[in-house]
Amino acid sequence: MNRVRTMEEMPLSGFHFKMFTYTSGSTFLDGYIIGIIAVALSVMHRQIDMSLTVMGLIGTAMLVGMFFGGIIGGYLTDLIGRKTIFLLDMLIITIASILQFYVNDPIQLVILRFILGVAVGADYPIAGTLMAEFSPKKNRGALIGGLSALWYTGYAISYLVGYFMLSLGDTSWKWMLLSSAIPSFLLLVARLNMPESPRWLANKGREKEANAIIQKIYGDGVVMSEEPEIKEKTTFFDMFRNGYGKWMLFVAVFWSLQVVPTFAIGTYIPVILGQFGFADGKSEYLGSAVLNIVYLAGLIPALYLVEKYGRRPTLIWPFLVSSITLFILGATSGAHLSFVFTLVLFIIYGTFNTGMGIHQWIYPTELFPTHIRGTAVGFGTGVSRIASAIGTFLFPTFLANYGVAATMYICGALFFVGFLVSILMAPETKNMSLSETSSLRNLKRENFEPNKAINETIKKTIN
Repeated sequence: MNRVRTMEEMPLSGFHFKMFTYTSGSTFLDGYIIGIIAVALSVMHRQIDMSLTVMGLIGTAMLVGMFFGGIIGGYLTDLIGRKTIFLLDMLIITIASILQFYVNDPIQLVILRFILGVAVGADYPIAGTLMAEFSPKKNRGALIGGLSALWYTGYAISYLVGYFMLSLGDTSWKWMLLSSAIPSFLLLVARLNMPESPRWLANKGREKEANAIIQKIYGDGVVMSEEPEIKEKTTFFDMFRNGYGKWMLFVAVFWSLQVVPTFAIGTYIPVILGQFGFADGKSEYLGSAVLNIVYLAGLIPALYLVEKYGRRPTLIWPFLVSSITLFILGATSGAHLSFVFTLVLFIIYGTFNTGMGIHQWIYPTELFPTHIRGTAVGFGTGVSRIASAIGTFLFPTFLANYGVAATMYICGALFFVGFLVSILMAPETKNMSLSETSSLRNLKRENFEPNKAINETIKKTIN
């Protein structure tokens, strides 16, 4: 008699890649909508009189919206279902994207960017949660981490779209902002056919519906998990109770420390490249797109290494390398070194930073149980985005007042703090089921630390 298999033991199939397509739309749109505003503002500020403060508000409005959207959307997806919110927020993104075309006042754009942020922020926790709840455990890290690849894809494509739309003239910024309606509408239509999460259904006492979905996807002889999903009421503050508070602190801190420099540098990279001496009105935007495409190369080894060597080392070492690279960029910024040298340093920083970015998705989806998984991911998203909003808002003023060298030093220091935090707090979750990873709070630290050899190497590095 064949042993009954669980969803997490099933091999990769076309269904998993279909779910990846549904969920990766969240990160693609986040990257695209954040990226396109940088190019649009370069044209818009010549048509509409705006102060640096207003420009900063436009640049950060979406990030502030993501704070509220992540927290509220994450909680709602645990409360009323993954698919319902997944469709609603994509509808809002489509409508808000279209309305951007008709703005004639910068404050109107601030409001619409905030609304877009709320919707994208609500989409984030559902994407990672759904991918985690459907993934095989041996491939979960790569599948969830792979979602971040679409952020950089969306970001790079936005610069390419903006670059080619510059030829449309004075109104090109309107068409740039409108363009995000196309992918959002396509995703809205595609998601109509996706299933609800069986884990969420079982957690809400709807086992019959959950089993029907599992049988439809995998056939007979497959169950959700070895242990039945316990029916638990979703309460917002549960992510801080019963031992989960330390994981919430870890997720919020490492995520914020990683994205603050990333968003600040990424949003204003055309300006940064200009200060390094590489600007002629267009090449800085094309260069930004090329850099972000190259950064994707960092994801290929990261998605392999996170499954082979684990979560801890693939978070710790990229934090350190990114930090050192930005310190070098700061130290050499005034030396008028070659374009190739500067480009190589930015590529090293970007590839390692991109590689460790996969943990923003992996850790929060693995460390929390079904009834608060979306809530926890949403909270992590919200905290990281409000930190990013502050950093992005202050970045142009800091860059103008203190120069590119000091800016690179500050960003490098944030990455180094992330390196130290990861050494102290990051658990290992490789090859564990979701039931096991969400129970790590009950284990002693030595049960999930990496081997002593890795620990000794880390200690020597920081000493």
